[in-house]
Amino acid sequence: MLHFELVTPEKLVRSEEVYMVTVPGTEGDFGVLQGHAPFMSTVRDGNLSIYRTDKGEPETIRIEGGFAEVNAKGLTVLAEKVEG
Repeated sequence: MLHFELVTPEKLVRSEEVYMVTVPGTEGDFGVLQGHAPFMSTVRDGNLSIYRTDKGEPETIRIEGGFAEVNAKGLTVLAEKVEG
């Protein structure tokens, strides 16, 4: 499983183990699975899709701006704003 954290300047919004997350990067959407190579990207306004299982329906969260970082610990999305 992939460790995923969604953070805003105000608070930690999510911290959980998931199957995959699709992130709206400024160069295009990208998916992150467990074991992804280290990576950093700026994030555009759009929807994060969080997949809890391989075949499950995604949960969608609207975010605005920020950064995404993939490292050995997992994926962290630092969003300027999270809606909902």
